[in-house]
Amino acid sequence: MTAPTDRPTFDLDAVAAIDVHTHAEVSRDGHGSLSPALFGASEEYFKAHGHRQPTIDEMADYYRERSMLAVVFTVDAEHATGWPRISNTEIAEDCARHGDVLLPFASIDPHKGRAAVAEARRLVTEHGVRGFKFHPSIQGFAPNDPMAYPLYEAIEELGAVALFHTGQTGIGAGVPGGGGIRLAYSNPMLVDDVAVDFPTMKIILAHPSFPWQDEALAIATHKPTVHIDLSGWSPKYFPPQLVRYANSLLQDKVLFGSDFPVIKPDRWMADFDRLEIKPEVRPKILKDNAARLLGLTG
Repeated sequence: MTAPTDRPTFDLDAVAAIDVHTHAEVSRDGHGSLSPALFGASEEYFKAHGHRQPTIDEMADYYRERSMLAVVFTVDAEHATGWPRISNTEIAEDCARHGDVLLPFASIDPHKGRAAVAEARRLVTEHGVRGFKFHPSIQGFAPNDPMAYPLYEAIEELGAVALFHTGQTGIGAGVPGGGGIRLAYSNPMLVDDVAVDFPTMKIILAHPSFPWQDEALAIATHKPTVHIDLSGWSPKYFPPQLVRYANSLLQDKVLFGSDFPVIKPDRWMADFDRLEIKPEVRPKILKDNAARLLGLTG
């Protein structure tokens, strides 16, 4: 089974950057992707008090004004949280209306078993979804749990991308018991097992992986299909070893991501401009690596 052939094409010369990590936080009818308690904890963590949850139409306008493309996804954590997700189909349809600027990803709770596999196949073949977001800590599973393997098998076969949250999360921070969210599930070493068992599946380790940054760098260096996105942190706080590897061994595997809307590309870009990144590496991080990984280059 292959991806649809009617996906939009892009004039990459006119694209300033590709943001591989943005969140659809609210549905058409105003339903949030997470409970108010977890959203509130995230706002406090990012010092983004009272930030608006933009619609996908508003996201498209924002990125279009900046000549950027953006990957858009939600988080499906119904099993662990009991909170109804935003529809992946709705997100894909709304992104399709803005196909000049938005690239749909999906999120499927791997606890859904065969239903998850069927949904993944439908979303890629019928709706042009290019990848899948996993947040192991919120979804309550270890990435190397065989429970999730049938879903990975479908993603690998479809040629889609698997993006895993790694490291600490602001979601649940400060809530008693962290809202039941276990940080250990987002240790990138658990994704190393996935990269071994699914050697052709394209993988993104999302975020500077505090407190496991060195582990993430080791995995991305060792496993050919594993990449790192730089979302969730202002570049001025990047660990020095991350900057060093991005400038050298991993210059073809590091990707711009913001974590919009809690961190906006304007702020991220301003701080990235001050980072000591080689001139020849900057366009790779901002656009070229993502364009190749997402299949936008021909």
